[in-house]
Amino acid sequence: NKHAYAFLILQMALWDFDAMQLFLTVKAWTYHYNIDINVDWKTARQWCQKNYTDMVAIQNHAEVEHLNQLLPFNKAYYWIGIRKIEGYWTWIGTNKRLDPEAANWAENEPNNKGSGQDCVEIYIKRSKETAKWNDEKCSKKKATVCYLASCSKESCSEHAECVETIGSYKCQCLPGFIGPRFVQCRPIENPQQGFVTCDGDFGVFNFNSSCQFHCGTGFKLEGAQRLRCLASGHWDNALPSCQAVQCLPITDAPGGWSMNCTHPLSIHSFNSSCEFKCEEGFELKGSNTTWCDQTGHWTHKPPTCQGTAHLQNNPH
Repeated sequence: NKHAYAFLILQMALWDFDAMQLFLTVKAWTYHYNIDINVDWKTARQWCQKNYTDMVAIQNHAEVEHLNQLLPFNKAYYWIGIRKIEGYWTWIGTNKRLDPEAANWAENEPNNKGSGQDCVEIYIKRSKETAKWNDEKCSKKKATVCYLASCSKESCSEHAECVETIGSYKCQCLPGFIGPRFVQCRPIENPQQGFVTCDGDFGVFNFNSSCQFHCGTGFKLEGAQRLRCLASGHWDNALPSCQAVQCLPITDAPGGWSMNCTHPLSIHSFNSSCEFKCEEGFELKGSNTTWCDQTGHWTHKPPTCQGTAHLQNNPH
């Protein structure tokens, strides 16, 4: 008896049976099927698009179980709205690739037996592997199951995706958003001996903003030059620092001089200076001081010390 079916769907508003076709009018995602005639996959989709939204797009295992309870047995089983596109199983109604964790393939499926099995059927109320999926040739004749979407452009904010659920829908925040707010990363301050410049389409220190680091004269950046705020609320790299440029150590050399160095930042680094002196009886030839400059080089080479007697015999 066609009036003997009883299916529970949330927020149901109207039931109406007509020639083995079920029409449900509700203010949420609803399922609709046609077992009056079995058709190929393309024709099944055209029927769904004409009368509803599209062929059913299954999002999780709870939905699989719901469909298995809802739909009557059909010997040829039912088409669902997934097919192989460019080598990937894709939900054609939502244009999303199949999440492997949400897949419900039968054992050893999909196997592309005989090649060209680019469409998918669901084994509704089958005695073995019930509600499992099987890849099949799109030309085969099967029943049709569709969905009517409840999501609209006004359902969620511009920063959220409307996700259909059984008998309802939910607004799922896009990456980088928490409710109406942007995800924020920890504010960044200027590094010592440097400065930082930040910008972003959603505001400084918010999701997808970036900060670029610069160092002052005589300092070089250690770490990433640019950081980006991720959807997780963390920067994609550790904070860099500005380190003083290093000069090579001045090594002792025969010549009779001694030196006294000062290192205001770190040893042998930018702004370090050394003063040279000769021992008694020797005269310094060259500069008596040298500085570590911003390029990492000493401004003067170490001097030499010559004995005064030698200078008297060789005035030039």
